Amino acid sequence: MNDDQRPMESGSPNSGEDEPIEIPIDGVLDLHMFSPKELPGLLDDYLAACLAEGIHDVRIIHGKGKGTLRDRVRSILKQHPLVQSFSPAGEDAGGWGATLVHLRSGTW
Repeated sequence: MNDDQRPMESGSPNSGEDEPIEIPIDGVLDLHMFSPKELPGLLDDYLAACLAEGIHDVRIIHGKGKGTLRDRVRSILKQHPLVQSFSPAGEDAGGWGATLVHLRSGTW
């Protein structure tokens, strides 16, 4: 495992086994391979890992679809203590299929 990758959540998109999935800590989180029930823990772990790496701007890719996943992500972000603000991504960053998050500065 590279320094910029960590196991972030149990589960595997292609099997019923609980295997860690390695996600690069690079400020971009693609949720396409995760189930909605994994979102709270996944977002919590990923945002904390980004902050630990000095990354304060994060792009969460939830896809366009019906908007259910987008709404769930934004509901979690509204209450998250590490989140200073969030907004829909511009067209150059995924449009309404992604959300941009700005994390609070400081030590958590």
